[in-house]
Amino acid sequence: MRISYKKMWLLLVERDISAVAMRKDLNIATGTMTKLRRNEEVALSVLLRICDYLDCNIGDICDAIKIDEC
Repeated sequence: MRISYKKMWLLLVERDISAVAMRKDLNIATGTMTKLRRNEEVALSVLLRICDYLDCNIGDICDAIKIDEC
């Protein structure tokens, strides 16, 4: 399985919030933002801070995607 943060990026666009503004408001490290952009795993505490900031549930910002192995 892998993680996708596509929902989070779409939610930011819908609410007219830039990634930079969110990073600064939440004091998220630039390395963590890079991981989010690359759909890599980040700490649950970061995801919960983002949920609090966006007033949403964790399922509203990420998906677990099954990888088909042939």
